[in-house]
Formats: sequence, C-alpha cells, structure tokens
Amino acid sequence: MNVPFLNLAAQYDSLKVELLAAVESVLAGGHYVLGPNVTALENEIAAFTHSKFGVGVNSGSDALTLALRALDIGPGDEVITTPFTYIAPAEAIHQVGAKIVFADVDPKTFNIDPSAIERKITSKTKAIIPVHLFGQAAPMNEITALAQTHKLHVIEDCAQAIGSKYFDKSVGSLGALGCFSFYPTKNLGADGDGGMVVTADEALAKKLKMLRVHGIEKRYFHDLHGYNSRLDELQAAILRVKLPHLNAWNGRRSQIAARYSEGLKDLPLALPVTAKGNTHVFHVFAICTPQRDALQKSLTEQGVPTIIYYPQPLHLQKVYADLGYRRGDFPVAESISENILPLPMYPELTDKQIDHVIASIRAFDFKKN
Repeated sequence: MNVPFLNLAAQYDSLKVELLAAVESVLAGGHYVLGPNVTALENEIAAFTHSKFGVGVNSGSDALTLALRALDIGPGDEVITTPFTYIAPAEAIHQVGAKIVFADVDPKTFNIDPSAIERKITSKTKAIIPVHLFGQAAPMNEITALAQTHKLHVIEDCAQAIGSKYFDKSVGSLGALGCFSFYPTKNLGADGDGGMVVTADEALAKKLKMLRVHGIEKRYFHDLHGYNSRLDELQAAILRVKLPHLNAWNGRRSQIAARYSEGLKDLPLALPVTAKGNTHVFHVFAICTPQRDALQKSLTEQGVPTIIYYPQPLHLQKVYADLGYRRGDFPVAESISENILPLPMYPELTDKQIDHVIASIRAFDFKKN
C-alpha cells in the first residue's frame, strides 16, 4: 500500500460542487481583489477566532511583516522568536529592519520556552513572536506575563494552529495581533496563497488595511510606506466554502493522532505531547527517534513517504550567518531537528492507511538499527 504524505485532491473531491460554484460566482461577478468575499471572510475568521477585526492579506508571511509594521517595529528594535519553525517569522523581522533574536524551545512541545525568552530580553526588545507549532498553542500565559512586565508586544504566529484553543481561548486572540496562513497545506488552506491578521484593536486594523494596499486610506493618496498584499476574491471565496468544515477536519486530525499514538505507544519513540490547557489540531504529527534517517528510509520502501520539518534550525541557516549564532547555541532545537520525523497527517487519511503507517513503523527493527 502507498500512503501519500499529503493529498489535497481528496479534499477538493469532497467539496468539488461547492468550490466550483463559488469560483464561478466570483468570475461572473467581475470583482477579483478585496471584494465582498474578502470582507465576508474577514468577518468570519474574526468571529471564528473570537477577535474583533480581520484583515485579509496575500500570505501568512505578509501577515507577520505587516503586523510588525503596524506596531512601528523597525531598525534598532529587537524581536524574539523561535529557531525551530518555518523561516517566515524571522524573515518578517528582517524585512522590517529589526534584529532577529532566537530563544530555545521546549523539548516536549517544540514551542518556544518562556524561560529562554526571558533570558534574551534587553532594553531594545520590542516584541515576541511565539509560533503555535504543529497545531498547539505556545505557553501564552507565561509569554503574555513577560510581555506585560517588560512592555512588549506579542504577535502570534498561528499559521499551523487555526482552530486551536489555549485554556478555551482561540489562538489569534491572545496577543496584540494574530497572524494566519492559508497556504494550501494548512488546516484551512486556499488554492493558492492567502493570509489574515486578526486583532481587537481598531486602530491597528485600520493601519493594516492601509499597509496592505500601498499605504492608502483614500485612493491615490499615500500616507504610509505600504505593500501590495491584497487577498484576492477567488481565494476568499474558496476559504469561505471550506471554513464551515474546519472543526470537523480538525476533529478528524485528532482522531488520527490518537490512533497513531495508541499504535506506537510501546515503541522507543517520542510521541507528540499536548500541553495542559491546549486543544491540539495536529497540523503535523511528528515522532522523534535517534534512528530517524534509517526509519525514514524503511518507511519510504514500504510506501510511506515522509518530509522532515525542520532539518536545520533557523540559527544555523546560511542566510542568518551574520547573526553570529553557532551550533550548540540552541541545543534543544538542534536535537529536535536531528531526530524528528513527521508522519502523514490530513483529514482524508483512512483508518486502513493509518494502520499501514503504524505497521510499517512497527516492522522497523529499532534494536538492530
């Protein structure tokens, strides 16, 4: 049996009639950028995340960049984030001219460690960007307490965790701004790029709406140095079809995670841990083992492809060599990168496919390898 690592076409097949009707409606309407579907989606995502305002943008990466700009963070400022994630938060910090400061992560949840954050705070620190990695929230009580003590902004990177809860509060509603990605592989994915910033602050929402369209409030009058970061109507319409299904899809992800965990619990593997107070939506289900490379090869031979998130932490990436970090600076992030192995995870996985993945792992000789 072959088990695809990801199968986006399966989701399309289940919603084909609704999606094609939504796309046709947009095409026939003749309004293709920042139209009524974008406005409706902004309101729907704001309501879904228990936020007051939503601002649709071109991508999750742009959401982070515009969030930093909206808070007037730039040259001379420092922003703390995690080295174990996709590059987007660090990239956004660089793009606004601020200094990237990394803090190590928790060895069980892989989320940024508040005690490591505290050690990195200086008089130049202006913000913290915690990433709700793989589908569960970072420890926001501790992070927001640090932010209040040191008068820092908190920008949540929610790209992998839409629908996740932290002590019954929605991710995205816990900081000054919450940033979401609708990249096709996300739990709520568009058929192209898309992103959203949510906030309870009306002034920040207004500024974000100016920043996303060349810094204008009134057409052809430019008050800010802005961007071309508009969400198009086709993606918004597609996302509006999918959003009502998100809770069910996240529920299925939890079922898959439970089946994996039960089937693998007696093996010499580190399995995902859900922190107290968290509702995990399992964007990624990742196991850890020192025998990662051999196990990955064995799984591939049995029709189970895997992709490693993330094979090299950000502080060791060539692009950030100028920051002066070295191997050993963030030992937890480095250890995770060397041992992590994400398994197939998407709502359309069948129990038969899941059991094949489990059986393929169980067939691996951990003692011999």
